[in-house]
Amino acid sequence: MRFLRYGEIGQEKPGVLDKEGRIRDLSGVVDDLSGDVLANLPDVDPASLPLVENNPRIGAPVGYVGKFMCIGLNYRDHAEEAGMPMPDEPILFMKATSAIVGPDDPVILPRGSEKSDWEVELGVVIGKAAKYVDEASALDHVAGYCVANDVSERALQTERGGQWTKGKSCDTFGPIGPWLVTPDEVPDPQNLDLYLDLNDTRVQTGNTASMIYGVAHVISYLSQMMTLHPGDVIVTGTPPGVGMGMKPQRFLQAGDVMELGIEGLGKQRQRVMQDG
Repeated sequence: MRFLRYGEIGQEKPGVLDKEGRIRDLSGVVDDLSGDVLANLPDVDPASLPLVENNPRIGAPVGYVGKFMCIGLNYRDHAEEAGMPMPDEPILFMKATSAIVGPDDPVILPRGSEKSDWEVELGVVIGKAAKYVDEASALDHVAGYCVANDVSERALQTERGGQWTKGKSCDTFGPIGPWLVTPDEVPDPQNLDLYLDLNDTRVQTGNTASMIYGVAHVISYLSQMMTLHPGDVIVTGTPPGVGMGMKPQRFLQAGDVMELGIEGLGKQRQRVMQDG
């Protein structure tokens, strides 16, 4: 099933897509797609739910995210593009949950931004708490998968000292969605095509088969250090084609449009704006 949240910012309601791709209102069944609801997502016939009219804004498909975790340099060809060695174990950094926006909301460059960049990524939403899980059972803890854009301000990330989190956490730098797609519709998360277009030009193309550390390994690895809770989001790395790796380098400017998607998980579209 494809779950989503719709409505104005801060007032999103839960929904689900029907067979025709129309939004059905789920708010009579669950209050939100968050927390323990994600451990037991409702099994409903979408046709039995009220139809949502018009074309409402689509928000992030999961609410009240506790941890927004990112795995860096997790595609072999991206590590090569960045001129960095492949990591001996997953590289973890955090992204502020305040960066989360809907899939089609504008991306707003912070004041003084010089090197903001794009990164299409597979997002993984935890459904059942995971602590000390092994790789064989790790995917049993997944509520679903989604598209993510790990927008990154490279000057803040790499040139200002400290951790990568600074360049990853600017407001609007975490578009996720449009849908939370349940695992039964994603039989192999290690065989999904990804892409990102900048101003109608394809800049990123990849497949999750190129991950150095697959989804199950990442979940197991993180669960050895911290409990993963329902609603935690993990974004799992990006394929090559980011602006930092171009020659000459190319970074986001006001007016640019990013369109990105993952096979079976939907697509996003963001217009880039400049914070005044």
